[in-house]
Amino acid sequence: MTRPARLVLDRAPSPIGELLIVTDEAGVLRAVDFHDYEHRLQRLLRLHYGALPLETGAAPGEIKAAFARYFGGALDALSALTWDTGGTSFQRSVWRALCEIRPGETLTYSQLARRVERPAAIRAVGAANGANPLSLVAPCHRVIGMGGALTGYGGGLERKRWLLTHEGAL
Repeated sequence: MTRPARLVLDRAPSPIGELLIVTDEAGVLRAVDFHDYEHRLQRLLRLHYGALPLETGAAPGEIKAAFARYFGGALDALSALTWDTGGTSFQRSVWRALCEIRPGETLTYSQLARRVERPAAIRAVGAANGANPLSLVAPCHRVIGMGGALTGYGGGLERKRWLLTHEGAL
């Protein structure tokens, strides 16, 4: 992870609530969350970047356009975004593995643990999934419980259901 000099917060509409988009001074995506979870976003940013202030500003147009294309039906639009974030090396390995789950696909936590070559670390994978600062981009909504159960999602189960339906997984 490269430590940013600045963090910039922008907002964008979506069919499931306003998005909070955090980029750095180079326009690299650092975090994405929903407006009703801004407190969690602030907490994660402090955890990852310390006391670095969050400034209001504009995200690069290509980032906002990618989100608009995703919600418009181009389900792979977010996969091309460049991102960097804090977190432990284990967490970042889980978040990279999330990016390998294609739209319309789902994995269980145990399958994800095997993908990161830590098959016994199912709970740790779940915790890393829950600490994911890149909602939608590192698509943690594609991780489900055993038997297909829709288990926790930081944006709420209603959004998880909507996203999986949007992507054709439900």
